[in-house]
Amino acid sequence: MFEWVVAVVAAGGLLAVAALMFAENIVPPIPSEVIMPLAGFAAAQGHLSFTGVVAAGTVGAIAGASAWKVVGRKVRRDRLRGWIGRQGHLLTLEPKDFDRAMALFERHGAVAVFVGRLIPTVRTFISVPAGIVRMPWPSFLFWTFLGTTLWTFGLAAAGYLLAAEYHRVEAWMDPATQVVFGAVLILYLYRVFRLRRNRG
Repeated sequence: MFEWVVAVVAAGGLLAVAALMFAENIVPPIPSEVIMPLAGFAAAQGHLSFTGVVAAGTVGAIAGASAWKVVGRKVRRDRLRGWIGRQGHLLTLEPKDFDRAMALFERHGAVAVFVGRLIPTVRTFISVPAGIVRMPWPSFLFWTFLGTTLWTFGLAAAGYLLAAEYHRVEAWMDPATQVVFGAVLILYLYRVFRLRRNRG
């Protein structure tokens, strides 16, 4: 699977990296912790530009974050929280995730957008409070860009550096990648089931 994922990223190019990172911000089972290191690995193999990988990952993630900001701007706070209580299990979100993101934003303001991009779960949802309070787009994009660039660069750099040890890790990287994908899928299904049961 390791070779297959690298081949897909290499074949799809930077557009595939951007699309996957956009989806990662919308659909939780697609983790950036897998996408960006493999994209960085592909860059080290000469299939892609490392700078391009970071830029594409950043653009895709910002697009996904912006989509959530639009949701927050269009939907009232109480209605959105109620929807999460009813249907949030499909995105593995709970009302407490929404409350946590709101509290973080209310305490730290714009800086929370930067910090939130580095925290699992909150990373996906921190844009919603920004939309609810009508945070100006220039400020939102600035702080999102800083946090997202740091995140994508770090992950891509890890994959890029891994390439130097390719022959040493090749034997275990493929099963490790399968384990990561399997674990993410199982965790997603578990959270969906648990949240749906709790809601029931």
